Amino acid sequence: MPLEKKATLLIKNVGQLITMAGPIPRRGDQMKEIGLIENGGVAVAGEEILAVGKSDDVEGRAPLAEGCTVIDADGAVVTPGLIDPHTHPVFSMTREKEFEMRTQGKSYMEIAQSGGGIRASVRDLRTSSADVLIKETKKRLDRMLRHGITTIEAKSGYGLSTESEIKQLEVIRDLNLVHPIDLVPTFLGAHEVPDEYRDKRNDYIDLIIHKMIPAVVGDNLAEFSDIFCEEGVFDIEESKKIQQEASRAGLKLKFHADELKSTGGAELAASLQAVSADHLVYISDTGMRAMARSGTVAVLLPGTTFSLGGIQYAPARRLIEAGVVVALS
Repeated sequence: MPLEKKATLLIKNVGQLITMAGPIPRRGDQMKEIGLIENGGVAVAGEEILAVGKSDDVEGRAPLAEGCTVIDADGAVVTPGLIDPHTHPVFSMTREKEFEMRTQGKSYMEIAQSGGGIRASVRDLRTSSADVLIKETKKRLDRMLRHGITTIEAKSGYGLSTESEIKQLEVIRDLNLVHPIDLVPTFLGAHEVPDEYRDKRNDYIDLIIHKMIPAVVGDNLAEFSDIFCEEGVFDIEESKKIQQEASRAGLKLKFHADELKSTGGAELAASLQAVSADHLVYISDTGMRAMARSGTVAVLLPGTTFSLGGIQYAPARRLIEAGVVVALS
């Protein structure tokens, strides 16, 4: 049956067209199903996909608009745009010096405790203008787009003050209005305890709960609240307190959990019905079962483990076999 709309883009002779048609989310053996069409074709009008199927069928059904772009894929693979579910894109200073420190045997926490890591990025971001942050972040988004990424989850977390966290989230908002990539904003004020609160961490937790979260929600700057639930950062009780308040304020929850050691972060994320728990290098069997029951997505970041010089990676296969929904960043 011919289509009513005319195609402005036709991709034909696709060797493998990956549609991802099927159940969402996928668990276990369902993850093997990618909606594959051999010798496929796609007809598009503007931003609307009109038809997907065998190349000859799509070509026969899709009338072409004047000036339609026709791409002969010549057997190449075509996939939907990629989604990166865990990014920290808004910063100015890079930290390549820390890579050298890691190659010399320094651990993540040793670098952090010496003033590096997140704290170094915080000091730089607080003095960076929004214009500079927009310029630098746009470069990263452009590079992502060239690699096929069309949607990202974008975190704050390098401000650690109400003003600077808002500044980061406003940069994310402003770029989302003009950039082809869709940015889904996440508030991560609980990424670390800043230097000025090292000896009064409870005051910083109160600042997050009573100042930052209301300001973020009041200006509709975030969809999610994330937290670095880890020994030496925010412990289980602190994480629970902050995230419960974020949930009451209307934010959906995400967690950095069990990245450096098993602390029960996955179990907490599941108990609070978090959308995702991320990293999970040291997730326990109990945490896996809890996440499978709650539907909390395991977001795995093997590139982070590699860049930190880790020798243990998140147990992806065991998570899949346990029935946990798994995503990669």
